[in-house]
Order: sequence, then structure tokens, then C-alpha cells
Amino acid sequence: MFEIQNIINALMDVVQGLGFILPKVGVGGGIEAKESVDIAPLVKFTLIFVGSIATIFGLGLAFAAKRFSVKMDPRIEHVKDVLANAHCGACGYAGCQQYAEAVVANPDVPPNLCTPGGARTAEAVAKITGKAAVAAEPVFSRIMCQGDWKKSVKRFKYEGIEDCRAAVLAGGGDKACIYGCLGYGTCAKVCPFDAITMSEDHLPVVDVGKCTGCRKCEKACPKKVIEVLPAGKAVLVSCHSKDKGGQTRKNCQVGCIGCGKCVKVCPFDAPSVENNLSRIDISKCRVCGLCVPNCPTNAIQDYIPTRPKAFVTDKCIGCQKCTKVCPVDAASGEKKKKHTINQDKCIGCGICTAACPVQAIDGTFNAQEVFAAAAAKKAAREAAKKEAAAA
Repeated sequence: MFEIQNIINALMDVVQGLGFILPKVGVGGGIEAKESVDIAPLVKFTLIFVGSIATIFGLGLAFAAKRFSVKMDPRIEHVKDVLANAHCGACGYAGCQQYAEAVVANPDVPPNLCTPGGARTAEAVAKITGKAAVAAEPVFSRIMCQGDWKKSVKRFKYEGIEDCRAAVLAGGGDKACIYGCLGYGTCAKVCPFDAITMSEDHLPVVDVGKCTGCRKCEKACPKKVIEVLPAGKAVLVSCHSKDKGGQTRKNCQVGCIGCGKCVKVCPFDAPSVENNLSRIDISKCRVCGLCVPNCPTNAIQDYIPTRPKAFVTDKCIGCQKCTKVCPVDAASGEKKKKHTINQDKCIGCGICTAACPVQAIDGTFNAQEVFAAAAAKKAAREAAKKEAAAA
């Protein structure tokens, strides 16, 4: 109590010093007050008080900023400047800032993850971070459904908001196939690069020249019929239906019925049927396209519509391997003599190109890849021989 009284007395002395006369409270006490207040001392005291507090807090903040500051690598800003700054998430990070920090700080993060920026951005990031610039295979959004509004059946007429996420709330959507694209354009609306448009029959169409594989459409699709896949994997079963074949035929003209014909004709064992649906293992697929014409419902799409055809060069030794592997009997010739390819029969699958032991077949889409692999093997063998000789 004594300390509190001292504090009160001190405060009263300060107030009285500023020109106020406090009322006297108590029995018989009178009330005295100044008729006017001297503003100058009051303003002066206020300024000194506020300035002192500001100075104290300012010094404290400055000390804290210096004491707890985190040093930022200047390369982060340089990397951020060369990125596409689309904040699309294609790199796997929340935004460009996060990717810039990761690629600078983590030696395991490659410099080529900014797909919208392309090769130039990858080279620039590699130069800033001192990493090797490795070309990444482009990835595109693939629409794994061909059942537009003309080729598929509807259960009811939907009259709500034209958005797939809204339509799916109405009993899973208006399509009879519960696995198919609803066609209300949510993917086109969320695409930050205008890479998706809707066809007249309400099916998404991807412009691979604009698509960056940012996966925003993939995440937005409530039916999960959009998959982001490597550009080189160009033969795909564009269907997600797990209904039995008979039911799929009723619901859609181009749905996979799980007949297994693709499994039988594939020389690489890439397709397999599970839950009434054929899926192509892209790690096994050599995009030969043999399964495409054998699909009875045209559920398999070939994104290489015009395939270059094979022809035999003068390197041919007449081993007849091409005649044995050709699935359409387009290759022919006598043993130890130059063979020929019937251009009318050839489908450009590239199987003969891959099978030729002397790389004598050219013209197919995979020819350069086959030649490069053969040259690499030859170089490796020569290097091994030199090492063995030196030892």
C-alpha cells in the first residue's frame, strides 16, 4: 500500500507540474482548478515522451533484425528473375520463390523443372547454380476419355452451373458412364496458359504447343480423366471406364470393353487388362501403334497420326531378322541379299528398325534413337577393349 501511495503522489506531482491543479477530495475539501491550460509544456512533454518510446522500440527492432536475420543467397533472386514466374506448380513447388530457394540450396534439385520456361530457363538456372543443364522430356496433359456428348449417353438433363465440379455434385454427374469426362470445361477455365479448349461436342482439346504440364487441370478434374504424361508416350488407352464390356458399350461408343485384343498383338507386353479396363505400361510401350487398329471400339489413341515408313539401306546383310519380326509382313528378301520393305503394307511401327543388328533400316520414328544406342554400345565396347589391353 505504501508503494502504491508513493506512485500516486509522484503522478500527481507530474500532473501539477504541467499546469493542472487537482481537486482536493475529502471532508471540507474545496475544488480548485486553473481557468486555462498552458499548451506548450504539454506538447513538449508529449513529443519528448513519444520520441523516447519510438527511439527505444526502434533500437530494439534494429537489434532484433540484426540478431535474428537470415542471410539470403543472392542467387535466389537471380534464379527467380529468369523463371517464367507463372506460379503454376509444374516444378512440384508451391511457387517460383520456393523453387528458386530449393534449386539454389539443394544440390539434388535439378535446374530444368520450370517447364513453362523451357530449355532457355533451364540453361540460365543451371548457369546461376553451377549445375548441369539436362534436357527434360516435355510432358503434356492427355484427356483419357473420348466420350463427348454425341458419343456418350446421359442419365438426366443437368441445368446447373456449367462447371464439372458443380455437376458432379448432382449424383456424380449426368453421364451414364460415371468415369467419363462431364464436358463442362473446368479444365479449360483453370488452365493458366490457355492450352485447353472445349470442342463443339464438349470434350477438352489440349494444345501441346501451349501446354506446360503444370497439372492444374489434372487436379481440378473431378473425374480424374486428365493425366500428365511424357510426350514420347503417344499411344494410350483413352478411357477410364471400369464397367463390364456390355455396360460400357451401352454408355459410350468409344469406351474400352476390356476385350484384350491389344494384349494379344503387342510385341512388348505393354497392355494389360484389369478391372475390365486395358492400361498401357508406358515404361514398356515402344509406341509401335500395333494395338491401335486392332481395338474394336477405337478406345486407343495414337498421337503420332502419320508415321514415317521404313526403308532398307545398303548396310543390309540379308539376315532376314526384319522378315521375322514384321507384324504385317511388309519386309521380304532372300538370305544374304539386300531386303526390301513394301511401303503399302508398312505401318511405320519401327520394330524392324530396332531388331536389325547392323542398323540397316531407316525412316521410322525411332531410327535415330536406335542408331544412337548402337553407337553408344560400340563406343563402350571399344573403351572396354582399350582398358583390357592397357591392363
